[in-house]
Amino acid sequence: MIWNEPNNLSHWDFEVDPGWETFARMVTAASAAIRAERPLLPRVMGGISPIDASFVQTLAGHGALDTIDVVAVHGFPLDWNHWPIHEWPDRIAEIRAVTSLPIWVSEAGVSSFGAEEVQEFGLRRTAELLCGRVERIHWYSLFDLPRAWPATTRHREAEGSSYYRHFYMGLLREDGTPKLAARRFADFTPALGICQWLHFEDPRLDLAVKWLSDLGVRHVRTGLSWADSLRPNAEAWFDRQMRALEPFDVTVTFCFTPESHGVRPHHTSPPRDVAGFAEFCGEQVRRYA
Repeated sequence: MIWNEPNNLSHWDFEVDPGWETFARMVTAASAAIRAERPLLPRVMGGISPIDASFVQTLAGHGALDTIDVVAVHGFPLDWNHWPIHEWPDRIAEIRAVTSLPIWVSEAGVSSFGAEEVQEFGLRRTAELLCGRVERIHWYSLFDLPRAWPATTRHREAEGSSYYRHFYMGLLREDGTPKLAARRFADFTPALGICQWLHFEDPRLDLAVKWLSDLGVRHVRTGLSWADSLRPNAEAWFDRQMRALEPFDVTVTFCFTPESHGVRPHHTSPPRDVAGFAEFCGEQVRRYA
């Protein structure tokens, strides 16, 4: 998967790249690098949030969709989106109307911020609405975000309760104990996969693998960060993470610009040279695919 939520300012600075022209060039270069290493490996456009057919048309106009195999969407109707959960089929139909490419739901989730019963309901209803309608579904996420870690969002506490919902998206609480939805999740596997972002040298890796196996998960989505690749011991961490996930069908998301490589010194910034990101993608595919 090439990037994450490119139409969300928390993940791609489209104030620097207002027409997504740099993003489209980056996708094209990364796709070519991936294909050169593994011609049959599916290349997925980073999941969009919000679900926006006009954004897909913008990328198509730049030629970016000509270089990929799958488009992906993210949806959180009980937490952040301005549409009710029963509209999931309509949202998928909006994207189908503007592209013939397969569609994945690479993140769908519900927080337990209000009540664990709400999350349990959301899991069941999401599965009912999406299973059989799209080729791949990744539930977000396995773990709650630890309160000591910041959520990846531009507004932080100014979002009010919306910010704190980021910390309650997991099937497992921060202490590793299961919520109500965790006890139901195996009812929907392997049709439902999991999206779990693993941070650099994440101490939860081994526990994640155990729970994924216990829940019957087959499809796992995670990330390898271009920014993290410049840290000391990055290769050793990447190796450990990917080795641990070998039992699963893994969708790896390549994203996050090193501060030293961005137009602005921030992980959401367009890179000054898209070839650097393409080289990173090619290197990881060569090593792990």
